[in-house]
Amino acid sequence: MNAPLFTPLHIGDLQLPNRIVIAPMCQYSAADGSASDWHMMHLGNLALSGAGLLIVEATAVSAQARISPQDLGLYNDANQAALGRVLAAIRRYSPIHMAIQLAHAGRKASMRVPWEGGAQLAPDAQDGWQSVAPSGVPHAPGQNPPVSLDRAGLMRVREEFVAAARRAVDLKFEGIELHGAHGYLLHEFLSPLANRRSDEYGGSLENRMRFPLEVFDSVRAATPANMPVWMRISATDWMPASWDIAEAVQFARALELHGCAAVHVSSGGISPQQALIAKPSYQVPFAQRIKANVRIPVIAVGLITEPAQAQAIIANGQADAIALARAMLYDPRWPWHAAATLGAKAWAPNQYLRCQPSNLKHLFD
Repeated sequence: MNAPLFTPLHIGDLQLPNRIVIAPMCQYSAADGSASDWHMMHLGNLALSGAGLLIVEATAVSAQARISPQDLGLYNDANQAALGRVLAAIRRYSPIHMAIQLAHAGRKASMRVPWEGGAQLAPDAQDGWQSVAPSGVPHAPGQNPPVSLDRAGLMRVREEFVAAARRAVDLKFEGIELHGAHGYLLHEFLSPLANRRSDEYGGSLENRMRFPLEVFDSVRAATPANMPVWMRISATDWMPASWDIAEAVQFARALELHGCAAVHVSSGGISPQQALIAKPSYQVPFAQRIKANVRIPVIAVGLITEPAQAQAIIANGQADAIALARAMLYDPRWPWHAAATLGAKAWAPNQYLRCQPSNLKHLFD
């Protein structure tokens, strides 16, 4: 049986054995930005799944760039050493390809973790700090306004992305995804709802794209040519008079011209007032629209939960790969089960081969 979901895919020079991507998922379980034993368990578990690519959660490029005080970071030697310990264990037992998502939370920084309500921590609160953004517009009414980044601040943020990217290279990650979605800093520059600047970084679409493209160019220049760098974007703000799919298409085209290896298409996050109605595959049409306008791989994400659903997205040419997040948490062996359903093969560690059902004797590679 032909199973397009389990055919190889190139993202730049990186060849994946299948088109299943584990999306980055914040765990809010780091200590001063450093990975903990939870990351060892969490990422180690997902690394045994048989997926083609595992993207490590949104990883802050500075302490100020974190969403919460418990966010993972890659901005000092201790962060790098802690994450290196996790990666070494994974590589000992799994061949899974691994990338990292580098991020800056922008005005959505200094928040409590979700299970503590996710409220903003004031700059003078314990564990709180002052957030920064394109403009001094808070994410939600009543929140502390961010400080608008001046030219020195813009340069500092670019250099923080570069420094984190160099650490990712040292850790031998195979790809870097820049977080340009979900209302965080790079997305804030793109959206007119968050970007009210009157200089060359605000106003027109060309100006609003300028800083995210500068960050991309800086990271691309600081990493080996054979290491793919790509971006996750929000295709729409789900708000009137805001960032939309037409502008997202133009941004994806610009990214391709700048050497971007892929586009990971999500949506939303710029405002708590967004009119988003989630349903199965609800973001796939955005990925399809972008795929029709670029030649680089496009990754679709968003309530993709069933093997036949994922297979159809690839077979129908709507996207080149599918990303799973919550579905992988619920079923960390989703790729095995998808392979069984679709008549394909999946990788499994030797220690687990005995679990292969007797009626699926050729499931595991």
